[in-house]
Parts: sequence; C-alpha cells; structure tokens
Amino acid sequence: MTDWLVRASTHPSGCRVRDFTHRFHALLTLRTDGSSMSNYRRPELSGVPIFFTVALGDRRSDLLVREIDLLRHAVRVTKTERPFGIDAWVVLPDHMHCIWRLPDDDTDYPTRWRLIKSRFSREVPLGQVRGSHVKRQERGVWQRRYWEHHIRDEADFAAHLEYCWFNPVKHGLVNRPEDWVFSSFRRDCLVAN
Repeated sequence: MTDWLVRASTHPSGCRVRDFTHRFHALLTLRTDGSSMSNYRRPELSGVPIFFTVALGDRRSDLLVREIDLLRHAVRVTKTERPFGIDAWVVLPDHMHCIWRLPDDDTDYPTRWRLIKSRFSREVPLGQVRGSHVKRQERGVWQRRYWEHHIRDEADFAAHLEYCWFNPVKHGLVNRPEDWVFSSFRRDCLVAN
C-alpha cells in the first residue's frame, strides 16, 4: 500500500476508511436550530486523494471553457493561500472533475471550493438568481453542492484518474483525451517531441 493509504486506513474515530466514507458520505441530519433543512456531513480524512465533480448551475452553458483564464486564476490564487496538490483536472464547458491532495492534517476542501467558486463568480455575469441565491449572497453561477469521493486505494485512484481524462471523450467533445486542451492529461501524458 502507498504511504497515503496506510496513513488513511483508519480514521481517528477508529472507523476504517471504507466504513467511515460510506457511513457519512451522504448522511443527512437535522440542523441544530430545529429546521428541516439538510446538513451534509463530509468525511474528514487527512492525507487521502479526493475526487471532485463541480458543476455550473446552467448545465447548457460553456462558461468554464469560455472563461478558462478566470477559472485558472481563481484556482491559482486559492492554491497559493491554501495549498493543495492537483493529481488530475479536466474542465468541460459546464462542469469539471479533479483529484486533489491536501496537506497532511488538513481536511478543509470546502473552504477551498468556496473560494474558487466565489472568485470565479465575481468576474462573470450573474447566473439565473432565485430567492435562495439572494438570501445567501450567491450569484447563481454554480450548483450549490458538489460531489466528492475519498479515494480508497490504488485501483480506485486509477479509475478516477481515467474518468477525468476520458470525460471529454465520453461527452463527445473530442475523439481522444489528448485532443482536449483543458485537461491535465496533456500535462501528465504528452511528451514533447
């Protein structure tokens, strides 16, 4: 097993990673104020690569590739303030997938995503804003939630890495992963001639 998997095989609570992830990944609880609004609990596993899917509110939009420089800037600034490693990243017109590695003893990826999304949103036109967006001071650009998955082992990592790289092919944007310019595939797999 790799070093990150050994460190993450048991959560401080004593739960095995697989049990912990499955038990808490989609757990909903009532808010402490008694309202019925869902409160998603996210696992806090340190030293484990994390796969993310983050989408725009308008799934027909091409905003992410049209404004790729703004997105890159938001990621770069956030990464400077709150470091994280990028094992893979693919940006499609309306959503993106990536695999991050946070520093040891740091599990605060929600803040990183909040900063990336808000920095990007401030620079683009408003999306379709509903009352809930106004109440939360959101611009209506992003879907509120995102998907995250803590990688369990090397096979799981390989499967999610492949998912990132082949997603543009799956969506019919290109015929080969190396043809999609908004992907870490080009960084990691293409060798300059």
